[in-house]
Amino acid sequence: MAPPRILLCGDVLGRMNQLFKRVQSVNKSAGPFDALLCVGQFFSDSPDRQEEFMDYVEGRSEIPLPTYFIGDYGVGAAKVLIAASKDSFNQGFKMDGLKISNNLFWLKGSGKFTLYGLSVVYLSGRQSSNGQQFGTYNQDDVDALRALAEEPGIVDLFLTNEWPSGVTNRAATSDIPAGISDSSGSDATVAELVAEIKPRYHIAGSKGVFYAREPYSNIDAVHVTRFLGLAPIGNKDKQKFIHAISPTPASAMSAAEISMKSRNTTLSPYTLIDQAANSKEATKRPNDSVLDSQYWRYDVPQKRHKHGGGDGDRLCFKFIYSGTCPRGEKCNFRHDTDAREQCLRGVCLDFIIKGKCEKGPECNFKHSLQSEGESHSHRRSASENAAANRSKECWFCLSSPNVESHLIVSIGEHYYCALPKGPLVQDHALIVPVEHSPNTISLSPESEMELGKFQSSLKLYYKKQEKETVFFEWVSKRGTHANLQAVPIPSSKAAVVQEIFNLAAEKLGFKLLAIKSNNSSDGRKSLRTQFDRNSSFFYVELPGGTILSHIVEENERFPAQFGREVLAGLLNIAEKADWRNCTPGKDEEVKMAENFKKRFEEFDPNQ
Repeated sequence: MAPPRILLCGDVLGRMNQLFKRVQSVNKSAGPFDALLCVGQFFSDSPDRQEEFMDYVEGRSEIPLPTYFIGDYGVGAAKVLIAASKDSFNQGFKMDGLKISNNLFWLKGSGKFTLYGLSVVYLSGRQSSNGQQFGTYNQDDVDALRALAEEPGIVDLFLTNEWPSGVTNRAATSDIPAGISDSSGSDATVAELVAEIKPRYHIAGSKGVFYAREPYSNIDAVHVTRFLGLAPIGNKDKQKFIHAISPTPASAMSAAEISMKSRNTTLSPYTLIDQAANSKEATKRPNDSVLDSQYWRYDVPQKRHKHGGGDGDRLCFKFIYSGTCPRGEKCNFRHDTDAREQCLRGVCLDFIIKGKCEKGPECNFKHSLQSEGESHSHRRSASENAAANRSKECWFCLSSPNVESHLIVSIGEHYYCALPKGPLVQDHALIVPVEHSPNTISLSPESEMELGKFQSSLKLYYKKQEKETVFFEWVSKRGTHANLQAVPIPSSKAAVVQEIFNLAAEKLGFKLLAIKSNNSSDGRKSLRTQFDRNSSFFYVELPGGTILSHIVEENERFPAQFGREVLAGLLNIAEKADWRNCTPGKDEEVKMAENFKKRFEEFDPNQ
């Protein structure tokens, strides 16, 4: 399929006739285009154009193609948007836009949706603390985007009303429009978000000029980002207010295509902001620090206030969710153990933190706080409900509707074997517990025996291809579903694997503990003696039986993809260090799984 063709527009300011006359002209000469995305102020800044605007809203004038807008403020905005909010068609969660009229959609607050295969994320309106109903975004909107940034997959387009502060850092000065500064029309929060979301394109308005920055590289991602600042319609200097792009969705691109960089690619402009923030004292107030925004702060109802620790009326999301916070005692937000307990009992996180949950009946978690004196049976029931809910959401639980069943190649009583979503190399495999377990280390002896059979079978399978096997597992304190990864490597590289892992650990500031044994079973027995289920843990089993392990300290930053990243370096395929860059389509995955099954059949312990 041909890539979608998208038109981008700056501040419309209610000039609908001028906008759609230009759209029709461009559509005729270079189209057809699939959609129009408008950033910056969409509504008029003068009552004079109200009638013109309402002609399109009320259907008297035609909108030629699907049009999506943010920047929901200006003359007449409240009237139009209140009416749209009350429309029964727009009730519930509609992140793909609330319908204003035929072909006109309002992207409210913040969200993510798919448009002709493109992943689109947006933040509507300007930053404000006055609680204004329309035209501003709030902390919940920002926090929602931070949650989306942690989801797998690459974002194609990020739409914001205003420019990110610092976007011209490290840019070619000859290309920067005259008079541009961060004093107005720029937003530091947008800069933080774009550095976390890492979109392929970032489009913004509100500065009054057109600016196409050179692409810049992202931290911890192989793809580049291109920033486009668009001018308003009807600007006196005739700056460009409409721009056409035709990007292939990232989900349909190969790893090589995703990681391609042009000669004029610069470093990220936001690393300068990060460095400045890192140099500040940790005792500063939350609003004074760029980094504090990463800790998901929420106002807490007065009745839930507890004594001691951090900011009196804000909770640390990371502590509640995972039971730990990298900042420890230096965190500016409160580490509430009661809230953490409620989370473990299956109570909805939004309900705990904000006192309400916007999902309503669609939410799978409890919307009432569990009492301290809750009976054992109720506790067990809560635990079972939480486990059931985890199973519904988990990619690896066989009972989950989200399980990628087409990737499963062998199923035993306690474990199953599957191909990963983004394989590092051909025949890369996962050994996964059937039950929702956070690790493979502390399971029953029967489970351990079956795991040993799977490991032995994979070793023999790879040996036939003249390859050795590296097994590794990342055990997270968050209690995610365990998976032991099996990666075949050329026999010629087996001798240097240990040295490569030790060098990588040294660069990150820690040392791997070596357990030497004659066989995998004895090595895993030794591993269990040092495993602490209250800490995150990494280990790798090397060809020959040696196991390297590391207990992750409370405040230590440890890359969850460490094992994969080291092996990607060893095999000279650095572009595949992130699994999201290696995901083929479902049809290709089905073929890969069927081919693996045929080749593995003679070794499969469950045949």
